[in-house]
Amino acid sequence: MTIVVIISANAEWRVVKELFSNLALQQTPFGESAHLKRGTWNLELFHGGWGKISAAASAQYAIDHFHPDLLINFGTCGGFAGRVETGTVILVERTLVYDIIEQMGDADEAIQHYAVDVDLSWLQVDGKWLMDHGVTRESLVSADRDIVVEDIPMLIQKYDAVAADWESGAIAWVAKRNGTRLLILRAVSDLVGADGGEAYENIGLFHERTKTVMRNLFAQLPDWLNHIQQ
Repeated sequence: MTIVVIISANAEWRVVKELFSNLALQQTPFGESAHLKRGTWNLELFHGGWGKISAAASAQYAIDHFHPDLLINFGTCGGFAGRVETGTVILVERTLVYDIIEQMGDADEAIQHYAVDVDLSWLQVDGKWLMDHGVTRESLVSADRDIVVEDIPMLIQKYDAVAADWESGAIAWVAKRNGTRLLILRAVSDLVGADGGEAYENIGLFHERTKTVMRNLFAQLPDWLNHIQQ
């Protein structure tokens, strides 16, 4: 199988290079890429960039360039305090882009246009395995913005969301249009609640949590790959 692992944020990619210091890095229009062998699996690591624009463009580039049988997106996300715990890994089963403002037509219809139900029928994992690995199956909402406290009640009530990021919605939409299998795993690096975000004005905390998140995701990666139904 050809497997491409897209890493979006710059801070996340820096951790990848620290974890695998002997990578032979190549340049792409979006960032660096490198080949990595994990056990019996051959992976292409790809720095896609942050935000929806980079995420969509780099996902299409990766699909066109590598023709992957499976596209994986690893990264962080911000959790809603009281809805999820720091460190929880989210196996994303639905994505939605919520920062679309439509004032001429139906706003909900516009948002649903970019919503994606991620097909995970090929991934043979049960509830006990997910629980043992600290994983929960959830929807993940995306926007080109950090979580705004005032938005949280709406995101919970309207979309039953527990966390948000910047890129998943764009990556999922591109993968679906190309008929490419997709696995999105995002771990909660920091929480946002009524009192604000614990990493807001404290980017050092985000960088430290990102190191933990990315190390844990790559440590789990062989287990995820072994649950692929060929």
